[in-house]
Amino acid sequence: MTSATVSVDGAVRDLAVALVGNPNCGKTTLFNGLTGLRQKVGNYPGVTVEKKEGKARLPDGNSARLIDLPGLYSLTPHSPDEVIAREVLMGLRDDTPRPDVIVNVVDGSNLDRNLYLTSQLLDIGVPLVIALTMTDAAAQDGISIDARALEAALRCPVRVVVASRKQGLAELLKVVAAAAGGTAPEPAWSIPEDIAQEIAGLQSSLRDEHSLSERAAFAEAVSLLMQENEHMPTERLTPAVRSLLRKTREHLTEHEIDFATKAIEARYAWIAQVTEGVVKRAVTAGKVPVSANERVDRVVMHPFWGYLLFVVVMTVVFQTIFTLGQAPAKWVGSTIADLGEVIARHMPPGDLRDLVNTGIFGGVGTTLSFLPQILMLFFFISLLEDTGYMARAAFLIDKLMSKVGLHGKSFIPLLSSFACAIPGIMATRTIGDRKARLITVLVAPLMSCSARLPVYLLMISAFVPNKPLLRVGDVPLLTLPGATFVSMYFVGMIAAFCMAWLFHRTLLKGVAPTFLLELPPYRLPSVRTAALQMVERAGLFIKRAATIILAVSVVVWFLSTHPKRPEFTEEQQLANSYIGQIGHAIEPAIAPLGFEWKMGVGIVSSFIAREVFVSTMGTVYSIEDADGKKGLAELGSKMRQDRDLRTGRPVYTPLVAVCLMIYYVLAMQCMSTVAVVRRETNGWKWPAFQMAYMTGLAWIVTFFVYHVGLLLHLGQS
Repeated sequence: MTSATVSVDGAVRDLAVALVGNPNCGKTTLFNGLTGLRQKVGNYPGVTVEKKEGKARLPDGNSARLIDLPGLYSLTPHSPDEVIAREVLMGLRDDTPRPDVIVNVVDGSNLDRNLYLTSQLLDIGVPLVIALTMTDAAAQDGISIDARALEAALRCPVRVVVASRKQGLAELLKVVAAAAGGTAPEPAWSIPEDIAQEIAGLQSSLRDEHSLSERAAFAEAVSLLMQENEHMPTERLTPAVRSLLRKTREHLTEHEIDFATKAIEARYAWIAQVTEGVVKRAVTAGKVPVSANERVDRVVMHPFWGYLLFVVVMTVVFQTIFTLGQAPAKWVGSTIADLGEVIARHMPPGDLRDLVNTGIFGGVGTTLSFLPQILMLFFFISLLEDTGYMARAAFLIDKLMSKVGLHGKSFIPLLSSFACAIPGIMATRTIGDRKARLITVLVAPLMSCSARLPVYLLMISAFVPNKPLLRVGDVPLLTLPGATFVSMYFVGMIAAFCMAWLFHRTLLKGVAPTFLLELPPYRLPSVRTAALQMVERAGLFIKRAATIILAVSVVVWFLSTHPKRPEFTEEQQLANSYIGQIGHAIEPAIAPLGFEWKMGVGIVSSFIAREVFVSTMGTVYSIEDADGKKGLAELGSKMRQDRDLRTGRPVYTPLVAVCLMIYYVLAMQCMSTVAVVRRETNGWKWPAFQMAYMTGLAWIVTFFVYHVGLLLHLGQS
């Protein structure tokens, strides 16, 4: 057995290494740098907290199991992700081994704040290694850190790393392997005398009742006395420990001793001693120089220019996605179409070939055409988060959100909803105020998620003329399709804010809580990290296409081709098929919006997942397509050529296309989101209300836009 493995009950396993650090400390970049593509993502059993693990190759050739814990400021839990992190570190979870080594990622540009968590990690008795990041950012602000002096003060290895450039990673892994099985550093802070006895008594009880080590019992005792009752895991404790904990709290209250304040002050006193001999700040003419971050923030956080910059950044991102994504989208679509035709040519005529050619390649293939734009969306969001800009945007938008009853912490769930409403709704668990959290849950699906992206791109590419709105010379900076694309995202944001304002003043009256946010330093984004996240999202999207969308496409194909009527033309066959009957049944409800029965079929089928609308349209129009051509461009062409059999007028016009996109912005068209809302609100009351209000809102707004458009003579093709 080497130093890179450990033996547990006679079985040899890889080292378990936990990565722990404050939010925005560079932990994710370090995790990706150490593991590359050797990682997997899931959830901890029974909770919605993300579980991220990976394999890192150690210098001796063995592997280490890296556990990337959620970012946290303290081991005193105030949210589900902090509870999970603490349980993993203390070895309290059966599904995750207790770490053999902890790698504490410490942001050198905010050393004082980061060392608070370090002081708690030193308590628990596990070998600790410090990965010191952001030293280059600290140097730009005139701050230098003596890593050797810090190592001596903490009595544990300290290594400077620049993960984005892979600097220091090999040396870090070397000291991690060496630390395994070694002696854990002693607690660093001096315990005040007036709380030392309370800690010792509870520590002894925990050691005896729960068979904890001396150090683990000490850390658990301090943590329990620091916690508020709401987050105290008393169900894990024996009756004797619960009784002693209650008596200890009563004793502290009786003697007017604020345990939390005493412990925090003691830790920060230790931090001050450490940093005094470790950190040096440049001083010019008797003054500490203004940092580069502060100079940039004067523009980015400006009450006018900051908002303007936010609009410009979002516009540039979405215009770029639309412009640059068209060519690869067409290539993917044509490649899939060609593959479908090649396979079909080698199959005998019949239902099976028709299913493969029209049901599968016509449905799933059309949806996969939008994969390039979806990947670009995740790539740009990752870059913006990495730079530190998104935290500034959260601070700016908080001023608006507080006026409509949203918590500042709502920004991250709402931002996450641009990718998918499901993780956005899960992320609301960090919002302590119940009413603010519920408002966020109710409006999060109004943010335009990536599932709406195929609908937008299909409608815009087919029906919005490619006219430049802003150009420099012959180079168009903003086009009408790009502006339309961007506007759909802003429509969703405005709708979310308006509905939050309404809920805040009616159903869920309350006072918007105060929002405290730490702004991370600006830094160059890691393209590698963004690319890894993009690949991860690609896998999830393809998995979705291979399961849900494929299943719906097959069902739609069957309903579109049966019952078979040989005497009918292709258009008559489709109109009289099962799906045609369904579409005609719901047509009266959607006709006032300018929609006809085929769109109704797409709307109904896409309740399973919004992007299914495109695959449904691909399947439906492939049924009518005698020459077998498919793909995004061909689908758009078929939709433009479609005529109402009763009136002879075009089924689709630019106005109808815009109305369809607005409907998808506002409607609740996602069964998975409904299920998550039910779980997060513990019942069907709020998901039913959410379904009703979003569907009603979508119908009313679309009706208004359509009829105003007709009055302005915008309904022509």
